[in-house]
Amino acid sequence: MKVLRKLFVLLFVLAGLAATKSTAGTPEAKKTYKVLIIEGQNNHRNMTEGTAMMKGYLEETGLFSVDVVTSPKKGGDMSGFKPDFSKYDVLLTNYNGDPWPEATNEAFERFVQNGGGLVVVHAADNSFPKWEAYNKMIGIGGWEGRNEKSGPYVYFDEKKGKIVRDTTAGVGGSHGHQHEFVVKTRNASHPIMKGLPAEWLHQKDELYDRLRGPAENMTVLATAYSPVEQKGSGKNEPMLMTLQFGKGRIFHTTLGHENYSQKCVGFITTLQRGTEWVATGKVKQDVPKDFPTAAKGSARP
Repeated sequence: MKVLRKLFVLLFVLAGLAATKSTAGTPEAKKTYKVLIIEGQNNHRNMTEGTAMMKGYLEETGLFSVDVVTSPKKGGDMSGFKPDFSKYDVLLTNYNGDPWPEATNEAFERFVQNGGGLVVVHAADNSFPKWEAYNKMIGIGGWEGRNEKSGPYVYFDEKKGKIVRDTTAGVGGSHGHQHEFVVKTRNASHPIMKGLPAEWLHQKDELYDRLRGPAENMTVLATAYSPVEQKGSGKNEPMLMTLQFGKGRIFHTTLGHENYSQKCVGFITTLQRGTEWVATGKVKQDVPKDFPTAAKGSARP
């Protein structure tokens, strides 16, 4: 009996060793996060193309699986537009249009409040000027009647070396002529920005300026100077921001007006890294070798 018992123990140990050996050296499966891109209305003609490009950029990392939901067209019946946000880890809004049903707003708020990630791209910060929670999520936005009642202007004062919140009366949202411009890091230690150059040349784009909003729980990661000679504000305007809303993390980029803007490696990389950060609170992606420098831009075909 003792011999049988010892034999059984020996076989059990050998089986365990075999199992360990079979898994040794096997790389841990990479977790993928589910992203929902929201589109359907936008004042930008390349909305559909931009959505497809961003979907591709996210999926090429191997970190994300991406679905797209398209709202009814402008002026259409919005009553049935009720995506199931709860199935996703991250929502990316490429939407600028008619208000959603109240139930959809509430579900969106609940998703972010409870810890869901949110990515806001370019004209999505024009949307929903009267939706208080949304404006807290995006921090600052423009157009659609925004003014001093919406919150302060936010910009970086180079002389003082700090972010300024300016309550001066005036419209919210403008931009000058499209042009290439240098994006300057203001928070190099943040996971999204870590390892990126201090300055990099962004492809031709609209440089949003004079945005305003609640600007609560907001960290400005990078700015760009909006030159007066290009009909800009003459200030260092926020380009990349992170925010907190409840338990949810938010990445807001004002970049990405046109296809040529979204082909910039700087736009692609910060979108990928920003989406990973809102999903996980960390960034493990490497900075690509073709990332732009201060003197030389870089774009994908």
